[in-house]
Amino acid sequence: MAEALFRDLVKDRADYEVSSAGVAAAPGMPASKHTTAILREKGLHRDDFSSRMLDEKMLKAATHVFAMSGHHIAAIEDEFPEHAEKVYLVSEFAQDDDIRSKDVSDPFGAGRAAYEETLADLESMLPSLVAYMDQTHKES
Repeated sequence: MAEALFRDLVKDRADYEVSSAGVAAAPGMPASKHTTAILREKGLHRDDFSSRMLDEKMLKAATHVFAMSGHHIAAIEDEFPEHAEKVYLVSEFAQDDDIRSKDVSDPFGAGRAAYEETLADLESMLPSLVAYMDQTHKES
Protein backbone atom coordinates (compact mmCIF):
# COMPACT_ATOMS: atom_id res chain seq x y z
CA MET A 1 0.00 0.00 0.00
CA ALA A 2 2.76 2.44 0.94
CA GLU A 3 4.62 1.81 -2.30
CA ALA A 4 1.53 2.42 -4.45
CA LEU A 5 0.61 5.59 -2.55
CA PHE A 6 4.16 6.95 -2.72
CA ARG A 7 4.41 6.12 -6.44
CA ASP A 8 1.23 8.09 -7.00
CA LEU A 9 2.62 11.10 -5.11
CA VAL A 10 5.69 11.25 -7.36
CA LYS A 11 4.20 9.89 -10.59
CA ASP A 12 5.14 13.01 -12.55
CA ARG A 13 8.67 13.16 -11.16
CA ALA A 14 11.46 11.55 -13.16
CA ASP A 15 13.85 12.09 -10.24
CA TYR A 16 12.13 9.44 -8.10
CA GLU A 17 12.36 5.67 -8.30
CA VAL A 18 10.13 3.86 -5.85
CA SER A 19 10.21 0.26 -4.72
CA SER A 20 9.40 -1.71 -1.62
CA ALA A 21 10.65 -4.77 0.19
CA GLY A 22 10.09 -6.38 3.55
CA VAL A 23 12.36 -7.40 6.39
CA ALA A 24 10.30 -10.54 6.99
CA ALA A 25 8.34 -10.87 3.75
CA ALA A 26 7.35 -14.11 2.11
CA PRO A 27 8.74 -13.56 -1.42
CA GLY A 28 6.36 -13.71 -4.36
CA MET A 29 3.13 -12.94 -2.53
CA PRO A 30 0.54 -10.61 -4.08
CA ALA A 31 -0.93 -7.67 -2.16
CA SER A 32 -3.73 -8.61 0.22
CA LYS A 33 -7.31 -8.47 -1.03
CA HIS A 34 -8.09 -5.46 1.17
CA THR A 35 -5.01 -3.57 -0.02
CA THR A 36 -5.88 -4.33 -3.64
CA ALA A 37 -9.51 -3.23 -3.17
CA ILE A 38 -8.61 0.00 -1.37
CA LEU A 39 -5.99 0.93 -3.95
CA ARG A 40 -8.37 0.20 -6.84
CA GLU A 41 -10.96 2.47 -5.24
CA LYS A 42 -8.32 5.21 -5.32
CA GLY A 43 -7.56 4.44 -8.98
CA LEU A 44 -4.24 2.81 -8.12
CA HIS A 45 -3.87 -0.62 -9.69
CA ARG A 46 -0.95 -2.75 -8.54
CA ASP A 47 -1.85 -6.12 -10.00
CA ASP A 48 1.84 -6.68 -10.78
CA PHE A 49 2.90 -6.36 -7.13
CA SER A 50 4.91 -9.23 -5.68
CA SER A 51 6.50 -9.15 -2.22
CA ARG A 52 10.25 -9.50 -1.82
CA MET A 53 12.87 -9.43 0.88
CA LEU A 54 15.11 -6.43 1.37
CA ASP A 55 18.67 -7.10 0.24
CA GLU A 56 22.07 -5.44 -0.08
CA LYS A 57 21.62 -4.59 -3.76
CA MET A 58 18.42 -2.63 -3.07
CA LEU A 59 19.99 -0.78 -0.17
CA LYS A 60 23.09 0.15 -2.18
CA ALA A 61 20.88 1.66 -4.89
CA ALA A 62 18.65 3.56 -2.45
CA THR A 63 19.20 7.13 -1.36
CA HIS A 64 16.50 6.85 1.32
CA VAL A 65 14.83 3.90 3.03
CA PHE A 66 11.58 4.45 4.89
CA ALA A 67 10.54 1.79 7.37
CA MET A 68 7.05 1.31 8.75
CA SER A 69 8.11 0.70 12.34
CA GLY A 70 10.93 1.02 14.79
CA HIS A 71 11.25 -2.77 14.73
CA HIS A 72 11.83 -2.63 10.98
CA ILE A 73 14.51 0.01 11.43
CA ALA A 74 16.23 -2.13 14.06
CA ALA A 75 16.12 -5.17 11.77
CA ILE A 76 17.60 -3.21 8.84
CA GLU A 77 20.31 -1.64 10.99
CA ASP A 78 21.17 -5.02 12.49
CA GLU A 79 21.39 -6.81 9.13
CA PHE A 80 22.83 -3.93 7.10
CA PRO A 81 24.62 -1.53 9.50
CA GLU A 82 26.51 0.12 6.66
CA HIS A 83 23.19 1.56 5.38
CA ALA A 84 21.84 2.80 8.72
CA GLU A 85 22.34 6.47 7.86
CA LYS A 86 19.73 6.31 5.09
CA VAL A 87 16.98 4.57 7.10
CA TYR A 88 14.10 6.60 8.51
CA LEU A 89 10.72 5.93 10.06
CA VAL A 90 7.98 6.70 7.53
CA SER A 91 6.30 9.01 10.05
CA GLU A 92 9.51 10.76 11.12
CA PHE A 93 8.84 13.96 9.19
CA ALA A 94 5.05 14.12 9.55
CA GLN A 95 3.63 17.58 10.10
CA ASP A 96 1.02 16.32 12.58
CA ASP A 97 2.50 15.92 16.07
CA ASP A 98 0.02 13.12 16.81
CA ILE A 99 1.47 10.85 14.14
CA ARG A 100 5.12 11.94 14.06
CA SER A 101 7.34 9.02 15.08
CA LYS A 102 4.33 6.67 15.18
CA ASP A 103 4.76 3.15 13.84
CA VAL A 104 2.45 2.29 10.97
CA SER A 105 0.45 -0.73 11.98
CA ASP A 106 0.61 -3.77 9.74
CA PRO A 107 -3.00 -4.68 9.00
CA PHE A 108 -2.12 -8.07 7.51
CA GLY A 109 -4.73 -10.62 8.55
CA ALA A 110 -7.08 -8.00 10.00
CA GLY A 111 -10.35 -6.71 8.62
CA ARG A 112 -10.85 -3.92 6.15
CA ALA A 113 -11.12 -1.26 8.88
CA ALA A 114 -7.49 -1.89 9.86
CA TYR A 115 -6.40 -1.42 6.25
CA GLU A 116 -8.36 1.82 6.04
CA GLU A 117 -6.64 3.05 9.20
CA THR A 118 -3.25 2.23 7.68
CA LEU A 119 -4.30 4.05 4.50
CA ALA A 120 -5.24 7.17 6.48
CA ASP A 121 -1.92 7.10 8.35
CA LEU A 122 0.10 6.70 5.16
CA GLU A 123 -1.81 9.45 3.37
CA SER A 124 -0.93 11.77 6.26
CA MET A 125 2.71 10.72 6.43
CA LEU A 126 3.92 10.27 2.86
CA PRO A 127 3.74 13.88 1.59
CA SER A 128 6.22 14.91 4.27
CA LEU A 129 8.70 12.34 2.92
CA VAL A 130 8.61 13.96 -0.50
CA ALA A 131 9.16 17.37 1.10
CA TYR A 132 12.06 16.05 3.18
CA MET A 133 13.72 14.42 0.20
CA ASP A 134 13.28 17.52 -1.95
CA GLN A 135 14.91 19.65 0.75
CA THR A 136 17.82 17.36 1.53
CA HIS A 137 18.77 15.15 -1.39
CA LYS A 138 21.12 16.45 -4.05
CA GLU A 139 22.17 14.35 -7.01
CA SER A 140 25.86 13.56 -6.85
